Amino acid sequence: LAAGSYEPVTAGSLGLDLAAAVDVTLLNNHPVKIYTGLYGPIIVGEQPVGGLLLGRSSASMQGLFVLPGVIDSDYTGELMIMAYTLFPPFTITKGQRIAQIIPLPQLTKGIAPLDQQPRQDKGFGSTWGLVLLTLDLTSNTQ
Repeated sequence: LAAGSYEPVTAGSLGLDLAAAVDVTLLNNHPVKIYTGLYGPIIVGEQPVGGLLLGRSSASMQGLFVLPGVIDSDYTGELMIMAYTLFPPFTITKGQRIAQIIPLPQLTKGIAPLDQQPRQDKGFGSTWGLVLLTLDLTSNTQ
């Protein structure tokens, strides 16, 4: 995804809008992947950057909730939007702008990575399993 693939809406826009590549109907309130037809890496100023994927406020006002996500600078797969609705059925039309990606520089350059393999097109938890932190609230520590 080159910065020119999607232009900012205004000169002051922080993000680049992302649209659905196909028509999608959400039939329940479970999260679904919505394809954009755009592929990484995100290039800004001839350099790969990461990005923070967020929902557009207009989508939220219509009842579509986009789950936030991080796109790494070495991701080469298709950018996908994870979204759900509390009001099914909910139809998203091809070309409808529902999310935005805010480009971010990679600030971890120079730090030795845990995994020496490039990410490429792997995403959605492919580098590590799910980690759940828990706290035992049954004991009384005074």
